[in-house]
Amino acid sequence: MQKTLSSFSGRLSKLFGDLMDDNTRNLKVVFHDFPGGAEGFELVARFCYNKGRAEITPGNIVLLNCAAQFMEIESDGLRPSLLNQTKMSLDGISFWSWSELLLALKDCQDLLSVSNSSLIFDKILDCVIGRLASPTVSSPYTSSSDNAGFHCSSDTRTSCSLRNSSSQISWWFEDLLFLNIDLIEKVTKMMMCQHFDHGTISKFLFGYQRSRFPSATHTEKCEITDLIINLLSLLDRSSLSCKLLFDIFRVASSLKISKHCKSILENLIGSRLDQATIDFLLVPSPRRKGYMYDVNLVLRLVNAFCNEVSCCLSRTRLSKVASLLDSYLVEVAADSHLNPSKFAAIVMQLPDSARESHDRLFQAMDIYLEVHGGLCEADKMRICSALDYAKLSTDALRNLARNSKFSSRIAIQAFINQQSQLEGRKHIETFTGSLSAEESINGKEISDQILLDEKTNNLPWKAESQRMQCRVTELEKYCGIMHTQIGNIPRTRLSSLGNNARFLPKLCS
Repeated sequence: MQKTLSSFSGRLSKLFGDLMDDNTRNLKVVFHDFPGGAEGFELVARFCYNKGRAEITPGNIVLLNCAAQFMEIESDGLRPSLLNQTKMSLDGISFWSWSELLLALKDCQDLLSVSNSSLIFDKILDCVIGRLASPTVSSPYTSSSDNAGFHCSSDTRTSCSLRNSSSQISWWFEDLLFLNIDLIEKVTKMMMCQHFDHGTISKFLFGYQRSRFPSATHTEKCEITDLIINLLSLLDRSSLSCKLLFDIFRVASSLKISKHCKSILENLIGSRLDQATIDFLLVPSPRRKGYMYDVNLVLRLVNAFCNEVSCCLSRTRLSKVASLLDSYLVEVAADSHLNPSKFAAIVMQLPDSARESHDRLFQAMDIYLEVHGGLCEADKMRICSALDYAKLSTDALRNLARNSKFSSRIAIQAFINQQSQLEGRKHIETFTGSLSAEESINGKEISDQILLDEKTNNLPWKAESQRMQCRVTELEKYCGIMHTQIGNIPRTRLSSLGNNARFLPKLCS
């Protein structure tokens, strides 16, 4: 046997040399890393005893090739080369069925290193990707084969099948779930080079992550998640599903992946934030944090969105994020542990142009001030600094003007804007500019004007009078601070308003 094998194997020939006498008959050679183990050695032995002939099929071509390389069964011009025969057999790879390709690819994964280039590996992989890219291929089993029993016989399958019979682009998803993380990276990058649809690739990667998790260890889950995030970052952002990105985020949060991958994932989510819903953002705060929801996460996501679209800011996308953020503010405003600086930071995260209406923003501020009743005037002003009175509805302005939870200055400005809507914007804005410069409004008389306006709008006079009396007291305190500045105001400023002056609140006298 030694002589027969050595006549074809360069490795054994070097090992035994010229010692082919009785002293080598009891020599025992053990190969611990023989490709395919006993099965691979048996195929090589058959080749040698069959005078250099072997039946090469898609089911054994990879194993024969690896074994031939290991045993150095190459042509020296005198004897047949098993290595050359396996390479020549690849010429007919285009006629292999899908099942045969998968079987050969699985053998490549088991026997060959992805990092090292191999002719047979690269050719099989190229054929698989080419078969997927072919527009004429719509079914995984276009031809019959004795090896069709392979049909994804992988332990990575889950009870939830990924194949949809009505889909013509995702039929192969489940067939490639057996790939390990090294090979899945190579396959994905080859798909991108072949200009596969990025939406299809992203769906496959999400499905791959879900299918591999049930049987994976904690370390394997971390490796898979890191790989999926890095591969998703190579795809076009518009092809990514915001919902599936948040699914990955929830998994990644429980696994405590690297900060770098977490940052990449947050940037991906931020780029698709206009597709999110309020439920996505209501992520519980990290442990040992007093507040209810993770507001820091939302701040980072909004910042990522603004950075992503800063060069080509879409008003439609910006408006969607603004609406989403207003809904989020309404939800978190009731959190008694949320400090004013965090709330204000969320309020001011987007530019003023992002919101067409500030009614929802006012609603969130109203809830927050009600829950946090002990805030100082400075905190109230900081929270409300982003409020644009011109973008408030008449009802919101009326509510704000008589809302004791807000700062007196804010209530006064709300009243002025309310009058602007009722009496004519041009004259009121002229008076507002003068009033803002001198800070000389009489709080009591403004309150009287508010009561008069409410009365003309058919509201119950007595109920409003009692409720506004408390407001009058607060405004009088504010007026007293400004009273010393009134004497220097020229009377000609009011006279310039003509007959319209009778509609305006009087100055302190």
